[in-house]
Amino acid sequence: MVKPQKPVRSGSVGKQSKAMAGVTSTKQSEAAEKVDYRNLPCPIPYEEIHREAMMSLKPDLFEGMRFDFTKGLNHKFFLSHSVFMGPTTIPAQTPETIKIPTANYEFGANFIDHPKCLLSGRVMTDGRLSARVKYDLSDNFTLKANAQLTNEPHMSHGIVNVDYKGSDHRAQVQMGNGTLIGANYVQSVTPHFSLGGEVFWAGQHRKSGISYGARFNTDKMVATGQVASTGMVALNYVQRVSEKVSLASDFMYNYMSSDVTASFGYDYIFRQSRIRGKIDTNGCTAAFLEERLTMGLNFILSAEIDHMKKDYKFGFGMTVGE
Repeated sequence: MVKPQKPVRSGSVGKQSKAMAGVTSTKQSEAAEKVDYRNLPCPIPYEEIHREAMMSLKPDLFEGMRFDFTKGLNHKFFLSHSVFMGPTTIPAQTPETIKIPTANYEFGANFIDHPKCLLSGRVMTDGRLSARVKYDLSDNFTLKANAQLTNEPHMSHGIVNVDYKGSDHRAQVQMGNGTLIGANYVQSVTPHFSLGGEVFWAGQHRKSGISYGARFNTDKMVATGQVASTGMVALNYVQRVSEKVSLASDFMYNYMSSDVTASFGYDYIFRQSRIRGKIDTNGCTAAFLEERLTMGLNFILSAEIDHMKKDYKFGFGMTVGE
């Protein structure tokens, strides 16, 4: 005679289902947390580890009037014209700021064969000439060169970089006039954390230095730190509040001179404009506004106020062309 089976309680079934779901989720999370250290992402270059913070805290501030016009002759060759009129600050022994009125015109030519080749040249009415070259020798090696010639003695300089991009690391060798030799290396340690270092030797000035840097980034934040034998310690933090809003802060300390500076900044992108600003512990506040009036026409406002030095800078400009 077959005995009737006891009915299973619904509560027991629910507990078993929850337990099985918990075990499954635990296994999935463990699988997600497992890191393949043989397939780490390639980090950004060592000289750009503070990139996000610099975008918010150090916009292209200026004083006076600026007008930029860019004209594309074809899809690879572009010409640019720039006019600047405003005061220029000169070094002084007194705490007061000394400014002299200046006006310059700059003509530029650019050749862009994206993403392999970039050639850029600028010449100004005051006699300065600058040139920049970037050429991808292969998928891993890139050649960069920058040069500037001036009428002032001992102010002309040139520098050549050779960059190597690996699967999870980058390296760079640098050579310049004045017996300048440098090298840096950055390595991804985890998918979100990278470490790097840099050394340089300036034979003309008999100076050498070494620095170490670290960077941790996620989809919502970026934190970087750098310490150098020259006495500088730099810490940066950027928080992405949303796709259009970012907050940034930095801390700069020089243990040679005991100078300490901290600043806080913001970066807000509107539909037709972008505004960036900052305030630091020295009492200096700054703001930079870019407003797109129409396609290819932008209006720029720049302001910087330093009450301690009694230095007030205001500028406006217009950019035409893309």
